[in-house]
Amino acid sequence: MHDLELIQVGKVYDDGTTAVSNFDLAVEKGEFVAFLGPSGCGKTTTLRMIAGFETITSGDILIKGRNVSNLSAERRPTSMIFQNYALFPHMDVWKNVEYGLSVKGVGAPERKRRVGQILEKLGLTDIAHHRADRLSGGQRQRIALARGLVVEPDILLLDEPLGALDANLRRIIQNELKLLQKELGITFVFVTHAQSEALGLSDRVVVMSNGRVEQISDPRDLYTRPQTPFVAGFIGANTIFEGTIAPCDRAGAARIDTPFGPMEGVGPRAIAPGGKAIIAIPSDALDVHPAGFPATGRNRVEGTVLTREIVGHIGTLRVALPGRRPVQVESHVERFRDLEAREGDTVVLTWDPARSTVIAA
Repeated sequence: MHDLELIQVGKVYDDGTTAVSNFDLAVEKGEFVAFLGPSGCGKTTTLRMIAGFETITSGDILIKGRNVSNLSAERRPTSMIFQNYALFPHMDVWKNVEYGLSVKGVGAPERKRRVGQILEKLGLTDIAHHRADRLSGGQRQRIALARGLVVEPDILLLDEPLGALDANLRRIIQNELKLLQKELGITFVFVTHAQSEALGLSDRVVVMSNGRVEQISDPRDLYTRPQTPFVAGFIGANTIFEGTIAPCDRAGAARIDTPFGPMEGVGPRAIAPGGKAIIAIPSDALDVHPAGFPATGRNRVEGTVLTREIVGHIGTLRVALPGRRPVQVESHVERFRDLEAREGDTVVLTWDPARSTVIAA
C-alpha cells in the first residue's frame, strides 16, 4: 500500500483555466518527493489539493489506501508547512507548536509530552516561551516544522518552506530537514522552484510544466537522462542540438543529423528516421580540446572561446558556435588546467555518446 496516490487528478478553475491535468503519482512510505517547476506550473495547487485546501475537479487522492478526495483538510492525516510559516505572532513557541494538538482534542498530558519531545528534537527547548515574532528566520522555520510534525501526520507537505531564508541558513536547514526526515521515517512532499533543493534533498523529483507532469525520476536520472525537451532545457545546464533522426545500428543508441554534423547518444531505437529530435549533453560531459584535435567519432563541434572563468573549484567556459546560443562547459578546474585556450581562440568540443540523450521533439 502506498502512503499517497494521485490518480488522474485534475483541477480546472471556474473561468475554464486548467491548473493541473491528469496527475498520476504513487509515493512509498518514508519517501521524500519534490515537486519542481517554473512559477504557475501547478505544483503548489497540487500540494494544496493533497492537503484539502483546494478541491479537485477530477481524479482521486488516496492516503494509505483511503480515498480522501472529499474530506476536509482537518480530517486528513497530513500537515502543511507554508512558505511564510503562518505562525501566531502573539503566541510563544510552545503554544504555537501545541495549537494543532489542541484543535484535534488531544488531552493536556499527551500534548505536554509530544510538544516537549519535538521541541527537544529540533533544538527549541531553550526558547519554548519566547514569542514567535521575536525570533530569527531559522528559528521560525524550526517552529513551523515542529508544529507540523507534533500532530504525527502520515504525510508532511512543505510549500517552499526555505524560500525566505538566506543562502547560508538555507543550506543548514536543508541538511537538518533531510536528516530529520530519515530519522522520523515520515513521507515528505516538498514544493520548490530551486533545482538544488529538489536534486539534493529528494528521493524522487516530479517536474511539472503548464499543469502537466513532464518526468518523475530520481535526481541522478533526471539530471543525466531527461525524457522530454522541456526537462532537457529546464534541468541543469544542458547543451541542446536540434536535428532529425538518422538510422543507427547500435543497440540502445540513437543518431541525429544536425547542422553541426551527425551526433549520437542514448535513446530509443523506436524513434522513426526523419522525425524531429534533440540531443541533450550535460555541461560537465563536454570535453574541451585545442584547435586541430583529431577528428574521431561523431560527437564533435568546433567553436570560439567567449569567456573563461574560475570560481572556487569550478571552471566555466563559454564557447560560441555559428548560428546558435553559446555552449557552456562547467567542470572542476583540473580539467581546464592544461588547456591554454583564451578568449577568441578556437577549441574543439567532444563528448561520449553514453553521456548524451536523444529525445523525440
